[in-house]
Amino acid sequence: MTPAEALLHLRYSGWASRKLMDAVRDLPSGDLTKPVGVSHGSLLGTLNHIYWADRIWCSRVADRSLDFLSEATWELLEHDWPLIQQKWEDWAAGLGDGALDEAVPYKGLNGSPYQTPAWQIVLHVVNHATLHRGQTMAMLRQLGLKPPATDLIYYYREIG
Repeated sequence: MTPAEALLHLRYSGWASRKLMDAVRDLPSGDLTKPVGVSHGSLLGTLNHIYWADRIWCSRVADRSLDFLSEATWELLEHDWPLIQQKWEDWAAGLGDGALDEAVPYKGLNGSPYQTPAWQIVLHVVNHATLHRGQTMAMLRQLGLKPPATDLIYYYREIG
């Protein structure tokens, strides 16, 4: 993976998450928190999980000054998620050749030490968010709504 490919796919993940946030922004709060039996319980719970993972991995890779948050409100997601996304993009934009092959040391949530090449973390972050965005699409369908198109090919088409 090149730095340009890492940036491209991190941008895709941010684009797709923004489309999803836009799609649910005007839902009644009861629909956001309604238990639907998928993923992390509700739309808000699953969005929180995606954000939380983006933030934790960002704190391990791009900005070690970030703290961990266990739960986010809608207002925090709207305000902070774009900032986390920008940190990811700034980090990727500043990478030199070979930087993605370097192992990133970090501790797992259980405290165990790990080292993972940065390129694998980027792919994990993008894939993890994609998985859970897909689950939120199912939740929107359960609510009788049409979810936005967030597949990677739509992003490629949009950016030309």
